[in-house]
Amino acid sequence: MDNKEQDILRAAERMVREGGYNAFSFRDIANEVGIRSASVHYHFPTKEDLGAAVAAYYTDKFLGALGEPEELVIAGKDPIKAYVKAFRDALAKDKRMCLCGLLGAEINGLPPKVVGETRVFFERNLDWLTRAYTLQKGEKGAKDKAVQTLALLEGAMIVSNALGNNENFDAAVQIIS
Repeated sequence: MDNKEQDILRAAERMVREGGYNAFSFRDIANEVGIRSASVHYHFPTKEDLGAAVAAYYTDKFLGALGEPEELVIAGKDPIKAYVKAFRDALAKDKRMCLCGLLGAEINGLPPKVVGETRVFFERNLDWLTRAYTLQKGEKGAKDKAVQTLALLEGAMIVSNALGNNENFDAAVQIIS
């Protein structure tokens, strides 16, 4: 991936995280990156292609920053706490919603490729959390706990963002273990 392509993905990620899939156009991306719209189309022929690419980019970046749950345990860290912190940091430091959480809320109005990559985010995150819970508590109930945790975190972000108060996020996630 070249630098311009990364710049386009970063700009699209920011715009989607601030307003959803329909919050940007190729012209908006081009203006932010400092290129022409035709250059955006060169890298991503359609908005659907760009939307799918940005969801995949976000997924890889999010999970890559976390590392593998097994590696965290070996390093003496609690993978579940690290996961919750990643969501908290997105809300508090980035001051943005989870990109795929927003896309998930819009799933019925998204093009097929974007739907597919949004689902990949949730599938990969559920797999990550299931492995983390299995390491901590064994296999029994790990998948259910993973679903509950991801749903709670995405919902806590929405409530906190809607009310403009991150203390709501902190109150909600206290039950995660």
